[in-house]
Amino acid sequence: MAKIDLIVRRAKLGGKDVDIFVSKGKIETVKKAVKSLDPGDARVEEAFGLTVMPSMTDAHVHLREPGFEYKEDIESGLRAAAWGGFSNVMCMANTKPVNDEGSVTEFMLEQARKHWKNGPRLFPIGGLTKGLRGEELAAMAELARAGCAAFSNDGVPVKSTELFRRALEYASDWDRVVIDHCEDPYLGVAAGVNEGAVSSRLGLPAQPDVAEALQVARDVLLAEYLDLPIHLAHVSCKKSVDLIRFAKAKGIKVTAETAPHYLVLTEDYLEAPASEYDTNAKVNPPLRTAEDQQAVLEALSDGTIDILATDHAPHAGHEKETEFDVAPCGITGLDTALSVTWGLVRDGKLTRDVFTRAWTTRPCEIFNLPVNTFQPGDPADFFLFDEGEQWEVTPQALHSKGKNTPLMGTTLKGRVKTHFIQGKKIV
Repeated sequence: MAKIDLIVRRAKLGGKDVDIFVSKGKIETVKKAVKSLDPGDARVEEAFGLTVMPSMTDAHVHLREPGFEYKEDIESGLRAAAWGGFSNVMCMANTKPVNDEGSVTEFMLEQARKHWKNGPRLFPIGGLTKGLRGEELAAMAELARAGCAAFSNDGVPVKSTELFRRALEYASDWDRVVIDHCEDPYLGVAAGVNEGAVSSRLGLPAQPDVAEALQVARDVLLAEYLDLPIHLAHVSCKKSVDLIRFAKAKGIKVTAETAPHYLVLTEDYLEAPASEYDTNAKVNPPLRTAEDQQAVLEALSDGTIDILATDHAPHAGHEKETEFDVAPCGITGLDTALSVTWGLVRDGKLTRDVFTRAWTTRPCEIFNLPVNTFQPGDPADFFLFDEGEQWEVTPQALHSKGKNTPLMGTTLKGRVKTHFIQGKKIV
């Protein structure tokens, strides 16, 4: 056995008490826990029966730096990720300047190394078009060489199908996946409310579910025609699920994500007496119906939707404290995602295997990122999790600068106590 640097004692993994042995930042072995052992020169971390989980990957985050550091910066965003259980963080390109050239990518990576040298790891997502304007492709080769893990036009749908086709083709030359924000560019763009009975009663401009599904259909057809992969961001409605399920049945190279807020909240939240017109629930795509929520949950369970991602979108308080129809879209999620989705496991709505696939193994497969499955040689990325600890969502409890969550004031269960990345304790 190689020289052991770290031993995590008496952790619970898959219902069993185990000791985890780490060497040079990698898993050496995982053994049934014993009453005593000689650690030698290794550091010992006593888990006291806490659950150990492989670190998670968030494939859709907005860290705002450069340009909007008052909302979030890379230091604070990665702090929230560290305490949220994430070792890999993929950040979108809607910064100022936009991450559409290598120098911006390099700046992001340098900021991550400066503040979090041992992780969480940052994987920038390059802009698909210059300035995200949808008029001309960005310097995709330069972005890939600088370290971008994927490409996306983020929240600005590419209107030109011809340009989008070329983007898919160029991305494949660099073995990168395009992530598409599926939203028809003419149907209730970024309205932040689902079109239906609730929006009518509240008198708010709204977006129909078909606005998302139309773009999903386009992407499915392109992926089939080109035989190239495409990843669909934050799926929120049944119409989209039906199209993705159809595509996968045909073997089309489509993968998809949804976000925790679509699994625990619906449009009805906006009519609740304590939350009416709550701008913290304004998100794009909007919270949908209970039927949509059930369809998305079932799709996640059966693999039609591959992964979970937070779509962490922090805003400053003054930006959300305004009229609903002018407030920006976005919910902060890095701090709360683990507790929220583990609650679905606890309630029997998701299995542990689906949880692990959606947060850990599948996103790393799609985007070619490092992953820990507790096999020898895997990166020693894991955290100790207290499944029973209750905590209240307050501004002080959130590590992100963004406090814009409709979960504010609620009580969640389950919290990260200690997090290791490549065998180094980061929190």
